[in-house]
Amino acid sequence: MELANRAATASELLTGEYPDAATELDYGSSWELLVATVLSAQCTDVRVNKVTPGLFERWPRPEDLASASQADVEETIRSTGMFRQKASSLRAAAAIVASQHGGEVPADLDSLLALPGVGRKTAKVVLGVGFGIAAGVTVDTHVRRLARRLGLTHLEDPEKIATGLESLLPQEEWVSFSTRLILHGRRVCSARSPRCDECVLADVCPSRTK
Repeated sequence: MELANRAATASELLTGEYPDAATELDYGSSWELLVATVLSAQCTDVRVNKVTPGLFERWPRPEDLASASQADVEETIRSTGMFRQKASSLRAAAAIVASQHGGEVPADLDSLLALPGVGRKTAKVVLGVGFGIAAGVTVDTHVRRLARRLGLTHLEDPEKIATGLESLLPQEEWVSFSTRLILHGRRVCSARSPRCDECVLADVCPSRTK
């Protein structure tokens, strides 16, 4: 099957399987989404969702987090892993959002990438989920694995994979396709034991196990 057709078919099948797909991170604002997405690096969404309520209750606004002590933030987010680096990045990002953006998360890619701890993946999530702006396909470990299994790419680098997927799909599907692939990777097409007999993509997947 030609790549564009396979991508289109996969997107259609995933839409039918997950019609109301949304991020599994809990958030109430674009700022909370940004913080939660930063914390989700090398950490499950379930764990992040256990940490963020206390974090946002104690420091609800960017200016609050910017003025918090490094030690206090580290202790609050310790269970998410890489807590020293994440605490430092979040406090620095909070200071910039508070001082340069009036306490509001900027809705453009370059400004987001200028924030400490925010890479292209995080920026795309914030823009796509928080603002409805399709800045690109978000490639995490699930999207990379499924894109390779589906034969949509043979690459390893997330940004090169993203560029390839973006060329195969209309821009209005970039955000939803990422979200649905992530959900499918968590629920069905796992890294170690993919359940091909239950997979809605089985008929278009060259990696399907018989």
